[in-house]
Amino acid sequence: MKYYLYNPLSNNGIRPIFKEGSNVIEVIGLNYQEFFNNLKEDDEVVLVGGDGTINYFINEINTDKLKNNIYIKKSGTGNDFLVDLGKVNEEEVLINDYLKNLPTVEVNGMKKKFINGIGYGIDGYCCEVADKIKETEPNKKINYTSIAIKGLLFHFKPKTATITVDGVTQEFKHVWLAPSMKGRFYGGGMMVAPNQDRSKKTLSVVVYMTRSKLKALIAFPSIFKGEHIKKEKMVKVFEGKEIEVKFDVSCALQIDGETVLNVSSYKVHY
Repeated sequence: MKYYLYNPLSNNGIRPIFKEGSNVIEVIGLNYQEFFNNLKEDDEVVLVGGDGTINYFINEINTDKLKNNIYIKKSGTGNDFLVDLGKVNEEEVLINDYLKNLPTVEVNGMKKKFINGIGYGIDGYCCEVADKIKETEPNKKINYTSIAIKGLLFHFKPKTATITVDGVTQEFKHVWLAPSMKGRFYGGGMMVAPNQDRSKKTLSVVVYMTRSKLKALIAFPSIFKGEHIKKEKMVKVFEGKEIEVKFDVSCALQIDGETVLNVSSYKVHY
């Protein structure tokens, strides 16, 4: 039997169309562990949502010991995971192999697995602003690019970052963002780590820095095509398994699109 686990909060509350007779279960209040304990081995589960839905799932269940086939059916506002796989237009995508041996992030006293990446800097700021918009205008479509441009010009101040990758520490000034990525994409199609391969056992740390707001703004659109890494004076990319990023001034961070406020540092283990 196939079960569809549907998050009514995804995709701005717009319910997708299910085939007649589908076993649809809303996930709000669902005990995931109890649900999976009661499944038969040949039962299949479809997660209906986006990156946030996957992130919630991988932190509720031991995905290294899954016995049932798990699929994702696109229905969220963020689908960077499927874009990274090149399967964003497929109806249902089997994802068991991608849910094993995931990296973890430690931030503000909590530890979480992630499927795409950690955004820290203006990317986290964009999620913080988007959350505020959703609170007051829940049906409004969020334009993250517009939020980022306004942040670059007026609201977000670049930081001094101390970054340690596999024991090697460096300091960078005027840092606008410093994500750690398992996949290539985040933020609704931004190819921030174009050379990252999610099948490798390392992550990419991308440092985007410049003193000039104008340069930061002009180069920003190139992130959507992954061409920003050609600007070697502005962008540095490191690969590693043990990563720590510290900012001199706290700001928001995002984990697969989920916002964490007032963050001074984060640690990633893979």
